[in-house]
Amino acid sequence: MSAKNQVPRFATVEDVITELKPGFPVYCLRPAELRRQASHFLDSFPGRVMYAVKCNPHLVVLQALYDAGIRHFDTASLAEIALIREHFPQADCYFMHPVKSRAAIMSASQVYSVDHFVIDHEKELDKLIATTGGGDGQVVLVRIITPVHDAQYRLSDKFGIAAAAAPELLRKVHEANFQTGVAFHVGSQCRNPQAFVEGVNTALDVIEAAAVPVHYLDVGGGFPAVYQDDRPPALGHYFDAIAGVFDRSRLRGDCVLMCEPGRAMVASGCSLITQIQLRKNDKLYINDGIYQSLSETLLGEIKLPARLINPDRSIATECQNFRIFGPTCDNLDILPTPYYLPVDADEGDWIEFGQIGAYSSSAATRFNGFFPETFVAVDAPPLMPE
Repeated sequence: MSAKNQVPRFATVEDVITELKPGFPVYCLRPAELRRQASHFLDSFPGRVMYAVKCNPHLVVLQALYDAGIRHFDTASLAEIALIREHFPQADCYFMHPVKSRAAIMSASQVYSVDHFVIDHEKELDKLIATTGGGDGQVVLVRIITPVHDAQYRLSDKFGIAAAAAPELLRKVHEANFQTGVAFHVGSQCRNPQAFVEGVNTALDVIEAAAVPVHYLDVGGGFPAVYQDDRPPALGHYFDAIAGVFDRSRLRGDCVLMCEPGRAMVASGCSLITQIQLRKNDKLYINDGIYQSLSETLLGEIKLPARLINPDRSIATECQNFRIFGPTCDNLDILPTPYYLPVDADEGDWIEFGQIGAYSSSAATRFNGFFPETFVAVDAPPLMPE
């Protein structure tokens, strides 16, 4: 591991607090947990596993996944492609954003040797042909819209071509001498494995109607993580459902099955230490909020596991509900659900939020001058929901 991929290491979160006494938010990465989750996907998913870099692009995270065996990365921007190519030159990048600038396509292809692209419109295919010349072993996957199930975020509201129109686009990809593929995304934090079954079946209908050789089937991301009031089925149920429908398909034998996990791979690999700056009765004001690491508590209605910590004093066993307020000087920075914490929580205590490895540091803004940027590694197990 290079020096760029290293951060201070501690045995426990309590050790972080004792040594640093942080008045600033601290991300506590769990490399061992990240390797464990990556290995679970690699061992159990019945195909190729790509990590969705946008979910958490920190180098310690990427290094842990790479150490576990991840060699394929879902990159959705030129910056993400450059990040992977610079630090992991032996890994493969896939440009999986359906809408790309011509300059980004050209740089991805000519500078970084990316040869896998996703589209959901004929005009995007025209860009690829004009910019790359087409063919020559390059792959273009057509992203389709699939039936909606119980997902927290519906990506098909923004991306994807209707299944009825997809065969014609797939044929045009084939006629342009690209290797063809079909991709879909059931939505982030999907709680029903049947969504993947119906997604694969929809893709198979598109493939049959197109009547062209298909080399790749990408079932996307959407695999869920466990949160405080959200207990989706275990990942094995999703893998079994996908394997069953894929094995029963009549796809060519060399068709590569792929997935793009993000949240389910890294959520448990990080927690966040925040500090209470003021208590007003049942209101706690902390130094991180929805504009920084905790945006998903509002946008995704996700409740994180949390605990109160102060190594310098005894903490009460009795608990009560508190409203949590972030640090910015506005009226929106309020966590939408109360947190059940010890009744003596007060200024100077710390709150650790678990399951925050996904879409926290990567989605943080610099609004009002607050920006969490301190990372450490912790050996202790992750903070999980009770």
